[in-house]
Amino acid sequence: MYAPTSTHRKVTAPELQARKRGEKIAMVTAYDYTMARLVDAAGVDMVLVGDSLGMVVQGLGTTIPVTLEEMAYHCRAVARGLARAHMVGDLPFMSYQVSPSQAVESAGRLMKEGACESVKLEGGVEVAEHIQRIVRAGIPVVGHVGLTPQSVHALGGFKVQGRGEAAARVLEDARAVAQAGAFAVVLEAIPPDLAAEITASLDVPTIGIGAGAACDGQVLVCTDLLGMGLGRAPKFAKAFSNVGEIAVESFARFVAEVREGAFPAVGNTYRPNVGAAPPPDGARPPPETHAPHAELDFDAPLALDLWH
Repeated sequence: MYAPTSTHRKVTAPELQARKRGEKIAMVTAYDYTMARLVDAAGVDMVLVGDSLGMVVQGLGTTIPVTLEEMAYHCRAVARGLARAHMVGDLPFMSYQVSPSQAVESAGRLMKEGACESVKLEGGVEVAEHIQRIVRAGIPVVGHVGLTPQSVHALGGFKVQGRGEAAARVLEDARAVAQAGAFAVVLEAIPPDLAAEITASLDVPTIGIGAGAACDGQVLVCTDLLGMGLGRAPKFAKAFSNVGEIAVESFARFVAEVREGAFPAVGNTYRPNVGAAPPPDGARPPPETHAPHAELDFDAPLALDLWH
């Protein structure tokens, strides 16, 4: 298990690019420090701070309203929790589409203000020059073709792309962003046969999300992976746990114990002042000690340790 300490070497963009047709790449989204620590401890290769935070964290219907400042804020939080995984930050809607110069400036801000190690942007042929300019500035880029959520209104909704004659355009887009210098390309919501064709035709890794098993890697949104949607999830997502149900049950138990007076118990209470009357049951709280971290050897911030 990996823990966020300085003893683990970071995964780099060149290393990931070299894994084309090698060991599969595992990428998961994260939007805060706590989730970042957990995915890093699991050995995930890449962590995407996606503009999907607009829907997952902010409760919006699309990713369109997310700003560059919001992306930088969440990227900084995630970066603090990662010791090994490579961190990718999304360029949000209208932070790069205006011009290649705007794209370079926005990418630079995510690297400087968000502590990103690479950036991701949506689009194909139309953003190839933007990618080329960002790469020339020394910033690694991940492309994203197929279903591009920032274009949801132009696409008529969150729909599978690349069927019929449209398949040729998705293939053209993937080739364009790879040739422009992207070190990896996300393929979202396209038929698996098309994803396999694209994967075979590119010299850089493809990372699928709803694109079948032939891709060089896979990415899922952390809340979908953990089963936190309480029954709501895309067709391509797989819940590897039922954290949502567990969380609801845990909150409900807390509510019940508070109302019953069962929480806090003696073990959750600090020692009383010297000479104070003992608790009603006559018991005294145990000595104040730091609770050991059972599995994950995390370096918790001092502010957290003080509450133990």
